Amino acid sequence: MRSTLMIQTVEAHTEGLPVRVVTGGVPTMPGATMEERRQWFLAHSDDLRTLLMNEPRGHGTLSGAILQPPAIADAHWGVLFIEVTGVLPMCGAGTIAVATVLVDTGMVPVVDPVTEVRLDTPVGLITARVQVADGKAQAVTVVNVPSYVVEQDAEVEVPGLGAVRYDMAYGGNFYAFVEAAAVGIPFERASAEAFTATGRAIMRAIDEQRLPVHPTTGFSGCEHVVFLAEGSDARHTRHALINHPGWLDRSPGGTGTSARMAVLHARGELAIGDDLVNESFIGTTFTGRLVDRTLVDGIDAVIPEITGRAWITGTATFLLDPDDPFPHGYTV
Repeated sequence: MRSTLMIQTVEAHTEGLPVRVVTGGVPTMPGATMEERRQWFLAHSDDLRTLLMNEPRGHGTLSGAILQPPAIADAHWGVLFIEVTGVLPMCGAGTIAVATVLVDTGMVPVVDPVTEVRLDTPVGLITARVQVADGKAQAVTVVNVPSYVVEQDAEVEVPGLGAVRYDMAYGGNFYAFVEAAAVGIPFERASAEAFTATGRAIMRAIDEQRLPVHPTTGFSGCEHVVFLAEGSDARHTRHALINHPGWLDRSPGGTGTSARMAVLHARGELAIGDDLVNESFIGTTFTGRLVDRTLVDGIDAVIPEITGRAWITGTATFLLDPDDPFPHGYTV
């Protein structure tokens, strides 16, 4: 058996979203911070991401995380969040999966009933509180980055749809929130392809006409569109979440839950300390709660936390035969 590399992973899913956690076989990326390492990875090692995320080893709805030694002293591990589209600054579902894997495999000191896992990410230190019973993770609560509203009741011209109204918010990534009924799509399983195509068109139009940019990090671009089901409110939201370049998220979305709570708080519908149950297209849920207020470059923002569950589904070792015609994977 010949191979030019050997990568070990723990396979998991967070409320339905497959997450591949890379635990071995990857060197430490250069950089004084995880954001610097993210930039280095994108410039010099992105073929590793495509190898793991794309076919034939991955698929179009796979998410992932690469474990690294932390760049800051008080973190347990550093994390780079990878997807079919690139390397994300933050991923809520990925964080829940990583914290679960670290506890269930004993890669962090485990304490019942709560184990605190500190992760160094491209957006800074993220703390995850893992509920533990008999040494096994039961649920994970993530304290996310400051989240804020960019625009309320904005409009964008979308080819084939005309003017589409949306709210734009940041919860670790930028999200556009659109009423499903407003674009004429019934909220049912048979509408998955319609949501995906429409979400892709809305993302493209927003980035061309009203590009969102984070005021301190410079991170830009709308890579998520959330279609809200009729009856969604500040206690229980049902939605279809479309991710760039065009796939339907199986999980409720951790950064998306944070962005949704920022919108509801700005509208006076969700107070600090209130819970929001955010339900995915397949019926799984995250519970979100706002724990504080803050500012992001003078902009009113909130501190959210998200609780969800993940389960380990297997382990794997991935190889690359030197004669493999697809050393970087492929997409169709």
